[in-house]
Amino acid sequence: MVVGDKEDTEYDKKRQELYEHYHPLEFSPTIPIEEKAKLMEEWWTKTHGLLIEGGLTYDGIRQSVADSTIAFREGVVELFEFLEERDIPILIFSAGLADIIEEVLRQKIHRLFKNVKIVSNRMVFDNNGHLVSFQGKTIHSLNKNEHALDMAAPLHDRLGDNIDAPTYENASVKTRRNVLLLGDHIGDLGMSDGLNYENRISAGFLNDNVENSLDSYRKAFDVVYLVFD
Repeated sequence: MVVGDKEDTEYDKKRQELYEHYHPLEFSPTIPIEEKAKLMEEWWTKTHGLLIEGGLTYDGIRQSVADSTIAFREGVVELFEFLEERDIPILIFSAGLADIIEEVLRQKIHRLFKNVKIVSNRMVFDNNGHLVSFQGKTIHSLNKNEHALDMAAPLHDRLGDNIDAPTYENASVKTRRNVLLLGDHIGDLGMSDGLNYENRISAGFLNDNVENSLDSYRKAFDVVYLVFD
């Protein structure tokens, strides 16, 4: 990440130290979920503090996305278009940063979709484009649930596209009776909490600690995808 309009090696060092401490705890199969949730709250709060301390700017986000090799999985754009044509809402739940997700959509897809909403941590910038705070409750990997749904928002106006149809209200999303849930963490199963659905198909992408986590993923998800390099 570019912070303070330049590469900040001190920020990267501190962020990496947090990652090395908390990431193994996040995927540990032996730590109770309640304890994990507290640890994730600590991790996210400290990381957000580092971003403010490091002087992150929105211009820095734009540049980082432009320089990145991030890409969508094959078929994602076609899937979004298919669902938009049929007025099926899409919720992107992320413990990351809504502003970065939006910038990735802007630069990599070059359009937005009227049926897409983002549930993620949103940053607050001052008039000079410097990060000063975060909005609302912190969303981390273990609390992406119905409470976070209240924070769902249409894609930001800065994407620069005009939509001639209204975006979905959160209340209308909650009336949906069929859910396809995709996630890479067992905690992601909570994303459908609060939805009065009749049918749910859950697909889990197991990317970390495969040997120790495969059994728990098989029990939790309807389908498990193993991702190998």
